[in-house]
Amino acid sequence: MDNTINQKIINLMTPISKSLTVADVRIGLVYTSVRLDNGNTGIAWTGHRNSGGCIHLLEAGTLAGRPACELLNMLADKNNSLYRTIGLATANALAAGMPRPETVSTGILELINIQPSEHVVMVGFFGPLIPHLNQIGCRLDILELKSDKPGTMSPDEGRSALSICNIAIITATSIVTNTIDDLLSNIGNIRAAVILGPSSFMRPEIFSETRVTHIAGGWIRDTVAVERIVSEGGGTKTLKQHMDFEIICLKH
Repeated sequence: MDNTINQKIINLMTPISKSLTVADVRIGLVYTSVRLDNGNTGIAWTGHRNSGGCIHLLEAGTLAGRPACELLNMLADKNNSLYRTIGLATANALAAGMPRPETVSTGILELINIQPSEHVVMVGFFGPLIPHLNQIGCRLDILELKSDKPGTMSPDEGRSALSICNIAIITATSIVTNTIDDLLSNIGNIRAAVILGPSSFMRPEIFSETRVTHIAGGWIRDTVAVERIVSEGGGTKTLKQHMDFEIICLKH
């Protein structure tokens, strides 16, 4: 039985997707958006695929009008990160139509109250958080798939750091890169584990059997603005102006 995070998302959202159709898909350089025929929209980080030619997606031009469940199931694809991007954006659009779970709007660093004596592992390069963590004085290790940024470590190096750290801050793009299950399996006896970013799947039940303690993501407030930003290659900083970012606290 496939018990991965991606498959859990598909299983949860499939019943909701049955009666819905995809109205619009935008695959931008940084983010991808999917809008359903009920008006709800979701986004996900765009997983780049080196196609070796001018075609990145054979289905281009045919995605709008397809059943939502068809695009949702792309999240299970093991080989194509662009399919997983479309699948996650579709899942986030479907989740936007569900009753929202209880959230808080405090900043994540303020909420988890990191201490100078603690060890933080950041999976993904969250530039705006780094100065605040350095100011706290905690030990900070940054894990990147492509560890070409100064001061970052590779996934292999990061496994041991995750097993001994107090706090893990994990990019939600790990759902698209298909690394989230491996990352979560390497977490040890941790005080807080955060899934962070606009791609976050904002349903606590998906992470209830993991060590995740917080999901920090958001919902789209202005679909027209978000779709334009996605189409024009915009990133998180610009999208934040048109989204409501909140935190779900999981009870463990």
